Parts: sequence; C-alpha cells; structure tokens
Amino acid sequence: MDSRHAELLEHTDREALGRRLRAARLARGLTQGEVARTIMSVAYLSRIEAGHRGPTYPLLVALAERLDVTVESLLGEPDRHAVDEIRLALNYAELSLESGQPEDAERHLTSALEQLQTSRVEGMRDRARLLHARALEATNREDDAIVELESLVDDGEADGLTRIRAGIALSRIYRETGDLGRAIECGQRVMAYVEEAGLDACDEAVQLAVTMAAAHFERGDTGHAVRMCRKAITRAESLGSAQARASAYWNASAMQARRGDVTAAVPLAERALALLSEGRDARNLARLRTEVGRLQLELDPPALDEARTNLEQAAAELEWSSGTPVDRAWTLLGLARVAFLAGNPSTCRELIAQVHATADGHAPLAEAEALVLEGRTLAAEGEADLAAQAYQRAVHRLSAIGADQSAAQLWFDLADLLSSVGMAEAAMDAYRRAAVSTGLRARVASSTLARS
Repeated sequence: MDSRHAELLEHTDREALGRRLRAARLARGLTQGEVARTIMSVAYLSRIEAGHRGPTYPLLVALAERLDVTVESLLGEPDRHAVDEIRLALNYAELSLESGQPEDAERHLTSALEQLQTSRVEGMRDRARLLHARALEATNREDDAIVELESLVDDGEADGLTRIRAGIALSRIYRETGDLGRAIECGQRVMAYVEEAGLDACDEAVQLAVTMAAAHFERGDTGHAVRMCRKAITRAESLGSAQARASAYWNASAMQARRGDVTAAVPLAERALALLSEGRDARNLARLRTEVGRLQLELDPPALDEARTNLEQAAAELEWSSGTPVDRAWTLLGLARVAFLAGNPSTCRELIAQVHATADGHAPLAEAEALVLEGRTLAAEGEADLAAQAYQRAVHRLSAIGADQSAAQLWFDLADLLSSVGMAEAAMDAYRRAAVSTGLRARVASSTLARS
C-alpha cells in the first residue's frame, strides 16, 4: 500500500474525486454496473461518483485497475508518465539555454508550462518560470523577463531558493539596464525575505549581497558597496562554497578596478576564475574570463597575450553557453581593444562592427565604448574628421545612459579625446557630464544666494 496515496485520499475532495471517477468511466464507455462488478455494489459506486461517499484506498486501487487509469489521476495528481515528461522538457530547456539555444529552450518550456497548467507538480512550476525568464533575457526581451521575475519574487508559495535566484537575476537586469534604484530596492526586498526565512547561510544569499553591492557601487555609494563585498567574502569563506566565493571575489575585483586599482583587481578576478573553473556554470565562467581579459588590458603595460587568450576562450564558451547578446558584445569589445593595442586597425574595426550587430541597442554602454574605440582607431590613422564623427556618435549614445560610475569614466575618456580633435566645447560638456555621473553638483549659485 502506498502510504502517500492513502494520505492524499484522506484529504481529497470527495466531489472532485467523484467527478474524475465518472469522467474516466464515461471515457471508456462503461456503465456503473460494468465498473462495480465484483468490486462493490452499483449503489455504492453511484454514491462515490456523486461525492456522497469516499472509497477506501483498496477500493480506489481496484477502481483504477478496472478503468485502466492511475491512482494518481483519480486523486488529481499527475501520473508518473506526465511528471517524467515535464521533468524531461525542463531538463532539455536548461540544456538548450546552457548551449546557447534560447529558442529551443522556449519550445521545451512552452510544452512544460502547458502541462503544468493542469498538473500539480511540486517545485517544477517554479523552475519552469525561472528558466522562462532566462530564455526571455537571452532573446533580448528584458522587459518580459522582468515581469516574470517580479511575479516569481512576490509569489509567497514559490520555493525559497527559487525566489532568491529570481531576485538576483532581477536586480542584475535592472542594474545592467541602468535602473539602479530598482536594482537596489529589489535586492533589499529579497534580502529582507532571506533574513526572515532564515536562508542567509546559503550560496544564493552571498550572491544576492554582492549583486546589491554592485548596484550601490554603480550609483556612487562606493564605501558602502566595498563594505558589503567584504562582508560577503567573509560569509562565503565560512560557507566554503566555491561558487559563493567566486561571486564575492568577482565583484570585489570589479570594484577595485573601477576605483583605479587594477593591480589589486587582477588577482581577485583570477581567484574567482579558478574557483568558477571547478564548477559547471559556463555562462558566468565566460563572463568572468571577459572581465579578467579587460582588466589585463588596463595593466601598465597591458598584458596583451594573456588578455587575448582569456577573451578568445570567453568568446568560444559564449557560443555554446547561455550567454546573452550583451555578454557577447562585451567580449567582442575586449577583443577589439586587443587588436587596437596590437596595432591591427582593420581587425579592430571588424570587431567593432560585430559589437554593434550583436548588441543591437541592448548594451548602450558597450556600444558607446565601441564608438570611442572606433574614433581612436580613425585618429591613429590620421582621419581626424571621421574620428570626430565617431566621438559625436558616442556622445549621443552615452547621453541615453543613466548616471553611474561606468558612464562617468567613459565621459571622462571621451572628453579628452574630443579635445584632441579640436572639439573644445563638446569636451567641456563631457567633463561636466563625467562629474554629474559621479554625483558632483555645482554649488556656486546656492552659496551666492545664501551669502546675499
């Protein structure tokens, strides 16, 4: 006797059970007498179908055998075959995402979600929704991904770890699309749930903390972000999880780089890379290789060969992983910088064209950086007028980006380049925008008013 089924029977609604039993009988063209024969009286079966009585577990098993259906289906549970089909569809969807085929993933997810509409399978619906959000993001539908993730984060019946993972993805997407306020608010909301649910000792809690720290850093709360990262590293070390430690080191490295200490950033990123290499997270491993390669280009002198190796490996991994077009655009941009520094302008321009084709408006900061690099390439070839045009296009692209640390650095670099091609007024405006992006504001007018 299956104790789980017997327990389910005790809590199953009699009327619903009666309706399922009657539907199964009619589907097979049987009369009540033909079903009840040798099992029970026709009157008893009639009362069961009407919801006035409930069968014992042995009778339920006998009815299922007579009707050639499963006990699970009569209890309203999906049968094992349906469960296996849903699980297989989700596994195929995840494999498709990891191998860079989001369209295939969506096809498998559509099948799984249709079956989950009528089947109660614990945990699978949450997994399907999270995978669906990943597929939406991977196909440049960030707004739809945000809607799915917000719904999952706010679902009180969803699995706790799934809600945290959804919160991490949601905060990251908000940050990458420039909505830093929402990125922080979302992180704080999910962190409150983590503490309330007592889940602060898991890997996901560490990843959530460093994701929030990155948003604070982009907004200019540098000190607070660094303190958050240090706490996250301490927590990750105590957990002993390679993934949690890698996440903490990765974000700490990015912050050191943004503060100008590339020498300190590189070993932190390399430690994160070594830890991630032990796991199976292909997308994050490729993204981190890109970050390490970009940092190696910032060294004095640049480590060109090491950077090229990391960036080429990242590009190859992103081709068969769940990497998004934005991930690929940043990697291509890194390779374009390698070509520029190595003195290969034609290769550099080819890679810049690939950046724009790949990003297609979804990575404005990467596209702005690509335009700046295009201008530098043209200027190095003596094409000052064409370089000025590229810088102007970079100004227009960068103007659409919110104020954050990354934008501030690019505005500052662009100001110097605009000045070098004789565009003094545009250079002054770029310097001003760089200051605004770091949080600086002019106080002369208010001070004068106060004195008067």
